[in-house]
Amino acid sequence: MFFSCQDLTELNVNPNGANADAVDPNLVLTTVLTGVGNNALGLGFGDVAGIMQHTQKDGWYGGHNSFAYGRPDWTSLYSLLNNNKLVYDRSVELNYEFHQGVSLVIKSMLFGMVTDLWGDAPYTQALKGSEVVRPVYDDQETIYNGILADLETANTLLSKEKSAYTRIVDEADVIYNGNPASWRKLANSLMVRYYMRISSKKPDVAKAGIEKIMADPANYPIIISADDDATMAFPGTSSGTSWPSNTVYDKSTTGNYFRTKMDSVLVVDLLQLNDPRLGVFAEKVKIPLVVDPNQPANTDKIVNGQRILSPDKVANLFVNTNPNYVGLPSQTGIPGLYNLNPNGTSQGSANPHVSQLNPRYKLAGTEDDELLRARILSAAEMHFTLAEAALKGWTVGDAQAHYEAGVKASLETWGVGGQYATYIGGNAAYDGTLAQIMNQKWIASWTAATEAWFDYRRTGLPVLKTGVSSIRQVLPVRFPYGDNETGLNVDNVNSAIGQLELTNYSAGEGQNSSWSKQWLLQGTNKPW
Repeated sequence: MFFSCQDLTELNVNPNGANADAVDPNLVLTTVLTGVGNNALGLGFGDVAGIMQHTQKDGWYGGHNSFAYGRPDWTSLYSLLNNNKLVYDRSVELNYEFHQGVSLVIKSMLFGMVTDLWGDAPYTQALKGSEVVRPVYDDQETIYNGILADLETANTLLSKEKSAYTRIVDEADVIYNGNPASWRKLANSLMVRYYMRISSKKPDVAKAGIEKIMADPANYPIIISADDDATMAFPGTSSGTSWPSNTVYDKSTTGNYFRTKMDSVLVVDLLQLNDPRLGVFAEKVKIPLVVDPNQPANTDKIVNGQRILSPDKVANLFVNTNPNYVGLPSQTGIPGLYNLNPNGTSQGSANPHVSQLNPRYKLAGTEDDELLRARILSAAEMHFTLAEAALKGWTVGDAQAHYEAGVKASLETWGVGGQYATYIGGNAAYDGTLAQIMNQKWIASWTAATEAWFDYRRTGLPVLKTGVSSIRQVLPVRFPYGDNETGLNVDNVNSAIGQLELTNYSAGEGQNSSWSKQWLLQGTNKPW
């Protein structure tokens, strides 16, 4: 299990130890799909959740909270791509069209992740093994074009009834249990995602692509129901097959569960919305703080489960006295001390005045647990994307209808769908702004914050500000190329670095900085 982008360890090129010329694609498919799920969760519930102010840590917090995560390496993603290529090549040899279609969807997701995170990357010369040991870097436009073409092919390959395919092993498919129709919806939903991704640079292409899909639902079905969400369950049978913050196998009282808290930015937003998802994400604070002006000086005592303080005890300090939910501020100086933690500054010390994550995140997971899942793409994401497209004037349906469907799908995903009518009639009522659509999309991406980061870079929404201990005044926009590339593929990576745009925040790192802009953002004035 991976819990931060620095933990993306290498996978073997051939995980089954079998001859590549004889391997059954189903044997490798499971390894590829679990790798995809682990990568999605490792980023979206790990350091990217820190970037997007979903979570902060109060122990071992440097990289997560303040973007000092070094140079994350892409070796694990290319290892997955190599394994996936084996699935594809063998499926072509055996005429397994289902597996061909699935592997093209996975190829698109993985190359999409590579270029989204880093920028220009090996693509046309990648995955050639010893034939090409120092592949050239393709520009982002070429990679996105290739992704969209592969997804078109996948849509065709996956268009038949299940009975028409050869050698589908349901158990090998840990995402959709061997259902071609679901994979087809995912392929087309990814097309919507990537068309919107390039919309600032190629607006006419994006508009035409999304309108084509929405005009022909019979030939381009997409994910519009939470029941069709692309997710991966965790069996919970071992440390390696369990939810990463579980305390079943990690019994340390300073482990991932205990040192990870919701970011106060997200907590405050959910409180203002009276959002029922807040109680699903976190638990109520164990001991609320109460500042009582009627108390004598130097009062600091526990009374009826509350910590009562006189005003002089909090002079010149910011304390959060919400009686229910308290998050950690973004990039605060020493997060372990926040809100007058009586247990000191030791890494992972328990803070009774800040909310823990919901206790369900202590669990290891089961195959039928609907919440402890790696989330790859959702109906909520699709509806919010289409709501944005409708605001642009594209022919995709009504913006308000898509917004409300996105909210409903997210509430259903997190088990509070019964509160939809009350919620949408309150502070979440549609107001016709892109800011509201992107805010709800950001909330819906809980534990899957990577897509929210890519949306933020493109739109600048939601508006997020850094805290006092951030190493820059704005959020980063990419991962820097890792040491493997800068050390072993020098000429090609230097050429790619030269295509990055230096910004006022790249200082001290040069062009290969988390604050340098890739092609996708150049000339857009986004997100800052």
